[in-house]
Amino acid sequence: MAAADQRGTCVKGIKFMLKTRTHRQLLAVMLLAGLCSSMTARAAQDAQDEDFFVDQAEAAEVKIADPLESLNRVTFAFNDKVYRYALKPVARGLRILPVPVRTSFANFFSNLKDPMSAISALLQGEPRNAASELGRFVLNTTVGLLGFLDPATEVGLIEDDEDLGQTMASYGVGHGFYLVVPFYGSSSLRDLTGDIATSSLNPVLHNLETGEVVGITLASAEVNLSLDKDSYEGFYENSLDPYIFFRSAWVQNREGKIKK
Repeated sequence: MAAADQRGTCVKGIKFMLKTRTHRQLLAVMLLAGLCSSMTARAAQDAQDEDFFVDQAEAAEVKIADPLESLNRVTFAFNDKVYRYALKPVARGLRILPVPVRTSFANFFSNLKDPMSAISALLQGEPRNAASELGRFVLNTTVGLLGFLDPATEVGLIEDDEDLGQTMASYGVGHGFYLVVPFYGSSSLRDLTGDIATSSLNPVLHNLETGEVVGITLASAEVNLSLDKDSYEGFYENSLDPYIFFRSAWVQNREGKIKK
């Protein structure tokens, strides 16, 4: 599929999701409350995931169109300040809670994503993964006490973490181009569209008010950051160009998830 066609497909998807007031609200939530994405905890995870990221030199070879680099760099610097002066201080305060308690809350928030992971896997033609993700949700929600415990992993149902961005990629839709979204972090035209759709279609969150979705997203972000060992800061300080480093890590991580 040509790059122009890929961009056109993603733009049409965004326009479709903005037709109703509900989806406009969800877009606002994504932009204002998607604080647990790649600018913070996910950025560090992308950079340290040994399956998808080997070293900085290799990551520099990963390519993605970045026509908005100047604007993206400004947004990247802004997000970094939000992380350092707003998000991380709260996360450090949460560290007074025992790790098992914070892990239980992280499990709870992760469990909320499993239904859409199952739907995404099914749309990719992976019924076995879809059944596994649905099984995880049912088992963790019941035996696991609403997801605070994770018996599904103990019985071999490993989290797959699929989303609609990966689904679009499986049908040949390319990244489009790289984006750094305020308060949200690294993405691409395709994956931002997929993230909005994933959030708006999640049956677990469908009947919640916008403020409730914001609260869940913020709480999930802070819990995950409290469990992180300041890896974001370490990668940032040791990179010659942090913007390039995290862009490359994000792209390689996404490509690895799509190909697995």
